[in-house]
Amino acid sequence: MQILNWPNLSEAERKSALSRSPLVGDESLEKTVAAIVNRVRTAKDAALLSYSQQFDDVSLTELRLSTDDISAACARVSGDIKLAIAQAMANIESFHLAQKFEPISIETQVGIRCELRSEAIEKVGLYIPGGTAPLISTVMMLALPARIAGCEQRVLVSPPPIDDAIIYAAKECGITEIYQVGGAQAIAALAFGTESVPAVDKIFGPGNRFVTEAKRLVSQDSRCVVSIDMPAGPSEVLLIADKEANPEFIAADLLSQAEHGPDSQVMLVTDSATLADKVNAAIKRQLDVLPRMKIAQLALESSRTLLVTDMQQATQVSNLYGPEHLIIQTEAPRELLTSIRAAGSVFLGEYTPESVGDYASGTNHVLPTYGYSRAVSSLSLADFSRRFTVQELSAEGLLGLGETVMTLAAAEQLDAHKNAVKIRLDSLIAGNAS
Repeated sequence: MQILNWPNLSEAERKSALSRSPLVGDESLEKTVAAIVNRVRTAKDAALLSYSQQFDDVSLTELRLSTDDISAACARVSGDIKLAIAQAMANIESFHLAQKFEPISIETQVGIRCELRSEAIEKVGLYIPGGTAPLISTVMMLALPARIAGCEQRVLVSPPPIDDAIIYAAKECGITEIYQVGGAQAIAALAFGTESVPAVDKIFGPGNRFVTEAKRLVSQDSRCVVSIDMPAGPSEVLLIADKEANPEFIAADLLSQAEHGPDSQVMLVTDSATLADKVNAAIKRQLDVLPRMKIAQLALESSRTLLVTDMQQATQVSNLYGPEHLIIQTEAPRELLTSIRAAGSVFLGEYTPESVGDYASGTNHVLPTYGYSRAVSSLSLADFSRRFTVQELSAEGLLGLGETVMTLAAAEQLDAHKNAVKIRLDSLIAGNAS
């Protein structure tokens, strides 16, 4: 990877050093995706079937997998994979069960009760990337929180042909609606609905730049009412390391993200030029034997190493970048954690590769990318619910608060607001007088 000396860079050069892959933000992307979304909105199933042939080279007659299809796929999954899925599910379930919402109910003043409640989103769409790397783990990351939250309808979509292990994991997580459709067209189907695919209230799941753009477009389209989890696009990692870190471990971690796709990005931030050179050498050795070598090579072209003066500056650079994944491999990694302000998920210490979070530690791997971690949180159980407030006033409560509300309403020149209180207060006063 290209090595840059951070302190010597100008502001413009620093901005360039932290920029994402040029494969993200193609000027023609919005136009292309908008055309796909509009075609699915109008042609529905016919468009989905046509796009499956065009983009996936798969000829389909049915979009939804039948019960027999699901059973046959599950039977083909090996025992080893089933055991691995079971252990991963147990950890993910444990962590997300611990996130269950506790209602809040307090009396803010005498006669005034305020509550915060939570209800599951009724219909959710779960997008599972396929293609060259079928993400079995994403099924668990989305389907388990949806089930724990209590979402009634949980619709899973994935590009055809869907990997057997994806189908098995979905069934184990309680998913019965599985549709063979991927890409921007799948997002459009979940947003608008088709003859086969139901429209949902919220869409979850990571994807490539087409999927990410489609999620953005439908969430802003007045012709449908659908929300999305977050901007979760091509994978990225930033790794902070000091001179004591293991270069082989670092190279392995960087390559584990680079192999996701050509638009992925990996960054190393270190205060040791010697370590940077050793990591580059280790990357070359490990890259040569990777089956996805060509994909990783393309990602590495937009990746780089930044040399900093110390670990404090390293955390500053990390916060500016706002990585999806942040790995800290230093002598005292937890000491740096207090300085981290922007990261989707953090991995502390040399024995915590990012891979454990991707699969089975228990945390969720659906995370904000493109620097959105500065304001957007990692996926959690709360994302599958909607929170709403309740207030209830007794007569005593309104008598104690009414003048305050009327004064503020009058100051805002909203007389109807004021009158809604006054008419009640007059009634109470008249009742007391009689």
